[in-house]
Amino acid sequence: MTGVDERSIRAIESSDTDELIRIVDGYAASRSWDAMVKVRERCEEAVTRGKQVWGVSEYIRYRLALDAPGEWAGPAVGMGPSRFTLGPLPEVAASKKTWAELEAHLPEGPERAMTAHERVVRGERLEHASLNRLVLELPLELQVWEPEYPVATYKPDRVDAPTPRGPRFPAGQPVGEGRADSGDADGARALGALVEHWEETSNGRVEVSSAEGDADSALGALGVSRAALVSVTFPEAMAWMAWAAASGGAHGRRRGAAAGRFNAWWAASELAGLEWPPDPGELGEAGAELRWFLWSDGSPDTGWALRLAVSSPAEGLSWALNAIDAD
Repeated sequence: MTGVDERSIRAIESSDTDELIRIVDGYAASRSWDAMVKVRERCEEAVTRGKQVWGVSEYIRYRLALDAPGEWAGPAVGMGPSRFTLGPLPEVAASKKTWAELEAHLPEGPERAMTAHERVVRGERLEHASLNRLVLELPLELQVWEPEYPVATYKPDRVDAPTPRGPRFPAGQPVGEGRADSGDADGARALGALVEHWEETSNGRVEVSSAEGDADSALGALGVSRAALVSVTFPEAMAWMAWAAASGGAHGRRRGAAAGRFNAWWAASELAGLEWPPDPGELGEAGAELRWFLWSDGSPDTGWALRLAVSSPAEGLSWALNAIDAD
């Protein structure tokens, strides 16, 4: 394989990943994208011979998606899912490049659609984009009732994904008893699905409940005896649900803002009793008719947390979620 310098070849043949990362970082700093691609190809060939450099190949794809122009980033994203990067490559690329910069360079496939949805989360209107609409059954533009979703900022060695702005909780009050699972179990499962990956891929603990009555009843069914509740709007609740679903929790791999938005829509649709996919306007109206709360039991948040309660005055039902993942 031609075009790979001797320093890179020596590092690959000795499986010196630290040296290879230094080489790749140097190429990224000098914007030597073609050289990075050739090193990645050499790494992939070496893996077939037992060399332990598969992580470097993934890192090169990540740096191309993050830093390179669309003509290099698009093919790196379009190669398929990445298992060991800081986040999904469609989100990585979309965090710094517009759809116009990427569109012509993304092959057909799920990654193309996910990249478009990542740009939608960031405010682009792509209803006329050419892509598979079945990958995520969501509108390709933000609705007037949707929030400004929290998005991640990627760096070469880390990802920053801040939470939405949280409320200041008042002093807690006693919570009445609620009969566990006396309400709508489907809604509880939808809330739990937002953060089930915190349990599966990290150290998280997720508890959900459904009950007849108001939000206090759902908290009582959850086993909470004392809590402070702060009412939030439907868009605010959507922002929190999307943030949690997009994240990987304390130690899991991030799933991306597009996936977070999808899971928030799914949960809201289930709680509102709508068929999937919902009419966007109908979901906006139905979500606003529910009552949404963030709650606290007074215990410190030692890492990642989503404590959400929802009630449906029209149906006389309520749901609660307590999700914690320690750093």
